[in-house]
Amino acid sequence: MLQSLALPLSEAPLRPIVLVGLMGVGKSTVGRRLAARLRLPFVDADNEIEAAAGMSVAEIFERFGEAHFRDGERRVIQRLIDGTPKVIATGGGAFINPETRALILAQSTAVWLDARIDVLVERVRRRNHRPLLKDRNPAEVLRELAAVRNPIYAEAPIHVSSHQAPHEHTVVAILKALGR
Repeated sequence: MLQSLALPLSEAPLRPIVLVGLMGVGKSTVGRRLAARLRLPFVDADNEIEAAAGMSVAEIFERFGEAHFRDGERRVIQRLIDGTPKVIATGGGAFINPETRALILAQSTAVWLDARIDVLVERVRRRNHRPLLKDRNPAEVLRELAAVRNPIYAEAPIHVSSHQAPHEHTVVAILKALGR
């Protein structure tokens, strides 16, 4: 049985922990649980972007395009990585931007959450808000994205696989990788 007790404050990380990986891997869900275990604040970068823009990620993509969104995403993540310990969930494409990636690698502990394509497809089908999947086959899109992005995500110093299991298993794997 997995223990769900929070860690003592003295064991909390000194740098922000930034979760990266493809859509559907569980960055937000795992991030919230990881933050609770570490007694740290949790921030979802996409929620922060939506609050700053006053519109959803999908609306930003539709109205202004992906390049505009990625620029705003970089600025929001730069604001979030302020040296304060916290857990940050990023959007799937955030770490792909070279400037954003350099910032994350230099000023935080990056954790790549990875999962098999079939697991991701099952997860993304539960919600219909992802701009890159609009009117496309999720398995095809995710395979294409993985081919391009996984070599970049691999630059994160910590790599944890997310399986078809309770998210708590992924949280425990991250804690172990962090030496907690």
